[in-house]
Amino acid sequence: MNHLKKPVLPIVLLVILVTFGIIGARFFYDQPITGAPPYGESEEDAPALGELDWLRDWKRPDGPARVGVQIGHLNNEDAPEEQKRLRNNGGATGGGYTEVEVNAAVAEELKRLLASEGVLVDLLPTTIPPDYWADVFVSVHTDGNTNPTVSGFKIASSWRDLTGTARELVAILESSYQEATRFPKDPNISRNMRGYYAFSWWRYEHAIHPKTTAAIVEMGFITNPGDRKILVGSPEIPARGLADGVLKYLRSQNLLED
Repeated sequence: MNHLKKPVLPIVLLVILVTFGIIGARFFYDQPITGAPPYGESEEDAPALGELDWLRDWKRPDGPARVGVQIGHLNNEDAPEEQKRLRNNGGATGGGYTEVEVNAAVAEELKRLLASEGVLVDLLPTTIPPDYWADVFVSVHTDGNTNPTVSGFKIASSWRDLTGTARELVAILESSYQEATRFPKDPNISRNMRGYYAFSWWRYEHAIHPKTTAAIVEMGFITNPGDRKILVGSPEIPARGLADGVLKYLRSQNLLED
């Protein structure tokens, strides 16, 4: 009767292969295809606060409120030798659009809105001027994922904030941005955001001054049709959300009049 026995082993192997295939497909289907550029420093890389006594007597320069707005991935091919890995990181794409296009449109409108309130605004590319200082530095990015249903925004500050106000800035920006865009908040803050190269003044010459209050913003997913409709079709909406937050923060620091 052996010829009536079922081929158990081949069936088991087939089940195993199918199972791993499904798991692998799900893993691939829900993966970020971009994010903050490389050079994400870990929290352990940041210097201890006790090593920074030289900043104790630092004074804010006189003058009006100043904000640096970085257009994520702009002119990445011009990155300095110390950050050469940035040269091949062009950002996300989706729906026929590039991340740089989206970032630039929002950043330019953000500059207009802030300038109309008397704020000095620097639009910055990938390469940050050495030891760059401003009252606020906001790096504007757009996310991407292999799963087009993934949606939302996220905002983060550095591992080491010597201003003591970056968390406040992030909280204000999160509130104003969500109110303007109605995007969900994405809780998946990456090491590349917290350890963003432009924050890493202890390692790179081309980075912000340690007394610059800074945040990096992933405005939404260019790979999600709903997010993209707002980011591409109505860049004034995310720009207004960011501008409202920055202005509220500056007023809370008595750097702008109500």
